[in-house]
Amino acid sequence: MATTMQPQFEEKRFALRMALRLPIVVSGRSEDGAAWSEPTETDNISTTGVLFHLNQEVDENESLYVRSHRPDGVPVEVKARVVRSTPAVRGTARIGVAIIEPMEDWLRLFVAWVADDQPADDDDSNDED
Repeated sequence: MATTMQPQFEEKRFALRMALRLPIVVSGRSEDGAAWSEPTETDNISTTGVLFHLNQEVDENESLYVRSHRPDGVPVEVKARVVRSTPAVRGTARIGVAIIEPMEDWLRLFVAWVADDQPADDDDSNDED
């Protein structure tokens, strides 16, 4: 009888991740159906999700909406699913969400901020040929 070894720890984060404080507005619906919205900022963003602090209580697998802006000011809103919630400071929780849709909009936002975060290439000063 063959046995298979299960890994003790499986890393699920294969996405490119970047520490970035980006203002966002998170919204959803409470259990009684009332809409809520809370401004916060990201701890980090990745190509497939985002981590942030939230005062509003949310459950795993709950659907949320995350709104932000690209560096050029273009607004972006995506639907996300809560994949992790851990207690944090002063009654807040650290919430990890996976982006559901539209993924293309989130990827454009991510790439725009990554590109915007890079130092400018100042090789123009060596034009004395």
